Amino acid sequence: MSKQRSLARCAWLSFLPVFVACSSSSGAGPHAQDASRQAETEYDVARDLWLRRGDPRSALEHALKAAELDDGNPEAAHLVALLYLDFCSRNAAECRLREAERFARHALEVKSDFREAKNTLAVILIHQHRAAEAAQILVPLTQDILYQTPEDAWGNLGWAYLELGKLEPAVDALRRSIAAQPQFCVGNYRLGVAYEQLGELPLAEAAYTHAVETEAPGCAGLQDAWLGRARVRLRGANRSDAQTDLEHCLALSKTTPAGKECSSILAKLK
Repeated sequence: MSKQRSLARCAWLSFLPVFVACSSSSGAGPHAQDASRQAETEYDVARDLWLRRGDPRSALEHALKAAELDDGNPEAAHLVALLYLDFCSRNAAECRLREAERFARHALEVKSDFREAKNTLAVILIHQHRAAEAAQILVPLTQDILYQTPEDAWGNLGWAYLELGKLEPAVDALRRSIAAQPQFCVGNYRLGVAYEQLGELPLAEAAYTHAVETEAPGCAGLQDAWLGRARVRLRGANRSDAQTDLEHCLALSKTTPAGKECSSILAKLK
């Protein structure tokens, strides 16, 4: 997978949780125990296919089988939800947000304190244009001292606020997220969007710059951040640097929505 493709998916799936180990469900008899062990095996195969081999289609098949074998296994249901989200990031025609939501909610039905699944459910709701519902999940998660990756919750809360047009709260949440994890280049990108909409152009330019200059793999390929910085620089009459950003944007891809917008702006400058 190219770095550009990877970052496009990162932007779509941003602030998803880190996996936790699959735990055994407590079946009452030997058949239930056998099913539980088979489910764990299918789960492990699914993870390997997705994370190491880059084969989400085969991974989904095994994850669904794991969930079917042991519907009391919350990690298996959560993995299915994540895989459905991944398909959404790859191909809009194969996006199944309703299925992703169903499995995320099932994981929470089985394990009500499954913090990573709460975060995933919030991401799904944001993509469904239900940011207010997502915020209701995320606010308590940001205050949960037992959540091991609070930057995920803060980052997604900032994203939800941005979608709701609540720019000042979005800035606060995104700044908290980046402070907790400076490598979140997508968080810096969204912080740039918030500042741009507030008319704080120097701060927006700085946030976009941090996004593309983050040393984490692929951050330099975050096309929307190059486009955002070009827009800000044009508003500040910095035509030369804006043109350079637009050319860099186009070099990443000409067919994405960001690439097409970069091409349109660049054509007007010439």
